[in-house]
Amino acid sequence: MISSDQVDPETPEEDAGTPEKEEPKVELTAAEKDSAAEAEEELQYDTAPLPSLDELRDAMEWAFEVEDVPEALLDTFAEHAMMVLEGNKRLNLTAFLAPRELAAKEYLDSWRTTQFLPIFGRTVMDLGCGAGFPTVPMAIAEPDTKFVAVDSRKGRIGFVTESAEALGLRNVEAVWARGEDFLIKRRVDIVVARAMSSVRENVRLLRKVRQSMHEFVMLKGKSWSRELRAGEREAERLGFRFDTVWEHELPGEMGQRAILIYRAPGGAGR
Repeated sequence: MISSDQVDPETPEEDAGTPEKEEPKVELTAAEKDSAAEAEEELQYDTAPLPSLDELRDAMEWAFEVEDVPEALLDTFAEHAMMVLEGNKRLNLTAFLAPRELAAKEYLDSWRTTQFLPIFGRTVMDLGCGAGFPTVPMAIAEPDTKFVAVDSRKGRIGFVTESAEALGLRNVEAVWARGEDFLIKRRVDIVVARAMSSVRENVRLLRKVRQSMHEFVMLKGKSWSRELRAGEREAERLGFRFDTVWEHELPGEMGQRAILIYRAPGGAGR
């Protein structure tokens, strides 16, 4: 038997009846979840050979052959293209690795949007900007227009920020968020969606913030008319009124493109 004076007074008695408190679970935001998924992506192009800057510049010349653009613009496009391909070593930024394909499908396609849309002095939001298309080519061509590149993947937003700063683009703001969350707090003139979902899914995505924009512009491929018909009823129900479509073709049989413009409820009366 152990007497009371043999018990170590410094040793606390165990309280078997008191359960341990669980740490409160921290709920991740939608953007944090998307960024976590981005961090786990397997790199697909990290071993791809890089073209030279001269090769990229020649490709820009080829893609823009019939366009009236200053030589300095093509120089800057080529410089940014090199940043994108180098960035592909650490992030999946573009699947277009051949210089001419990259020049036509990313730069020419993005730049032509500035030729069809009246954007001077306005604020344009790029919904799900990815590597910065169409934001960066548009911002290079239109320095008097404000561009807000929004993406829920932090790595992409970091790249857009770095490349815009390297090019001296003061008219580009990169924001880490989901577009539908961003538009709760900020209004813009135009929302542009490229390489996103179908027309129907795009208008549904922005249904709760449709008052935060004047126009919703979607960049589409050759099947645009089928998408337009499939999403017509939903767009009208949510107050997005189809206004205009501009069709154009990329050189070298690289595909047909279309720019769809919807008037949003936020632009009523304009």
